[in-house]
Amino acid sequence: MPAGDADRPVAGSTPVPSPHGRAGRNLPAAIAVGVGAGGYVVATLLFWRFGFVLLVAAALALASVELSRALARIGMRVALVPIVVGSVGIAIGSYLAGRQVPTVFSTTSVLLAALALTVIASLIWRMPGGAEGYARDTAGSMLIIGYVPLLGSFAALMLAAPTDGVARVVTFLLVVAMNDTGGYVAGVLFGRHPMAPRISPKKSWEGLAGSVVFGTVAAVAMTVLGLHAPFWVGLVFGVCIVGVATCGDLIESLLKRDLGIKDMSSFLPGHGGVMDRLDSMLISAPVAWLIMYVMVPGG
Repeated sequence: MPAGDADRPVAGSTPVPSPHGRAGRNLPAAIAVGVGAGGYVVATLLFWRFGFVLLVAAALALASVELSRALARIGMRVALVPIVVGSVGIAIGSYLAGRQVPTVFSTTSVLLAALALTVIASLIWRMPGGAEGYARDTAGSMLIIGYVPLLGSFAALMLAAPTDGVARVVTFLLVVAMNDTGGYVAGVLFGRHPMAPRISPKKSWEGLAGSVVFGTVAAVAMTVLGLHAPFWVGLVFGVCIVGVATCGDLIESLLKRDLGIKDMSSFLPGHGGVMDRLDSMLISAPVAWLIMYVMVPGG
């Protein structure tokens, strides 16, 4: 998916030369990765839902690795092994529990249990390192657990909806993608006024307006045609997701600025890191799940 408007120039600003042209990325590699990932998502949602859950689990594990390496730049030694194992367990466990009869497994209890075990394991894992830096390192572990696997697991919960899980996931992904696309288009064509100059100087108010238009139109269309809910639910969904997705962009920008890095990693050629693709989605997933759970029958 295209990056958010946070990474796009405000009109009138001085461009920085890039070896890969105006995009600042290796465009052929970016397209290849995007098409491959998009094809996998479509294929698994249509024919093998658990394959999508495996993708979510793998993405959360890789994002946790990226964030742990980034935190290591400022001296934080997080409990990476328990976090990676927990990321996979939280995503897969939440989905499997959601697909079972509620009297046998409670989705909430499975998610909370997996989350609690990950926290406990992370606290114990760091103990042999001694008292020096223990609070700092465990704080880093808690940041990753709360930011990545906990928030990301809601994508698996959406898919676990008994009647229309695929439609819910598609609605969520499409609105986030249109948020990014609308921000890019409006930011490049009309961007004049920086929205958050202290956090991300290249993000503009005009880009945000484009995100609202694109995201809300996509939300209304999917809500009516895919989820068979009233159009006003799409209006609420679109505005809320655009708002939190924009905050997701800015939150990761704050982290990267504090850590002194441009990309979280180079795991995805032409795109940077997994976290650079998930920033909007992680913050949006719980909000998307909650809105659809409350306002769309069948959740």
